[in-house]
Amino acid sequence: MDLTAVDPSTFALFVIALAGAGVLAGLVAGLFGVGGGIVIVPVLFYTFTAFGISDAVKMHMAVGTSLATIVVTSIRSLRAHLTSGEVDKELLTGWILPVIAGVAAGTAVADMIDGTALTVIFGGLALLVAANMGFAKSSWKLADDMPPRPGRDIIGAVIGFFSTLMGIGGGTFGNTVMTLYGRSMHQAVATSAGLGLIIAVPGALGFIASGWSELARPPLSIGYVNLVAFACIVPATMIMAPIGARLAHRLPRQTLKRGFAAFLALVALRMLYGVFAA
Repeated sequence: MDLTAVDPSTFALFVIALAGAGVLAGLVAGLFGVGGGIVIVPVLFYTFTAFGISDAVKMHMAVGTSLATIVVTSIRSLRAHLTSGEVDKELLTGWILPVIAGVAAGTAVADMIDGTALTVIFGGLALLVAANMGFAKSSWKLADDMPPRPGRDIIGAVIGFFSTLMGIGGGTFGNTVMTLYGRSMHQAVATSAGLGLIIAVPGALGFIASGWSELARPPLSIGYVNLVAFACIVPATMIMAPIGARLAHRLPRQTLKRGFAAFLALVALRMLYGVFAA
């Protein structure tokens, strides 16, 4: 679809749909302490589908654009969390190189596989995330603290690898891993804000580079990052995330968490069905 050639009403619908993705992503990030990418990617996928963007690139565009939005939102989130004193700076700085290595590997794999395989990976991992959100208990624990190196480095690399393939920040996997290793949820969420930045910057740059010469990508894109989507989603996400955080203190968190897990599972199953039924 040539976004510069469509009529104004169609383009307006495109912008509204993308802004809606930002609103939903911001609320989710604030409510559950997970990166908005877990919502942004499927919404972008279906928005791009509805507007006729090529099957060959739409999933790569969704992942790359999501990572680009996380760069901006994670900077704001990390600054806020640094003032709280909950960020584990030692763990975060120790994870920089392993996470970047994982991101580089994830970007390379994404460049080698087609959109169908990338969709299957996202759908499968999203089902695991949904199962964890829906059924995990706060009492579950693997150890009282993070393992020493090299185990800690391997964990960081794995988080970077799978987060990049899904187009999400560090919150989704980082929160789970850190709480399983005895860290409080407050510290896990705060530290994962920094983890999201470490993942998103090289991840977005990698998707820009790998999609630079792709002819099927929509106009107004830099590599696999669509600038229209980026411009619509970022403001909405940054406005809604604080609102979601405030709502989290007023609403039945466990019920909401399970409700979102069910929603995410349905989205993932629909994406997988679309692949295997084609």
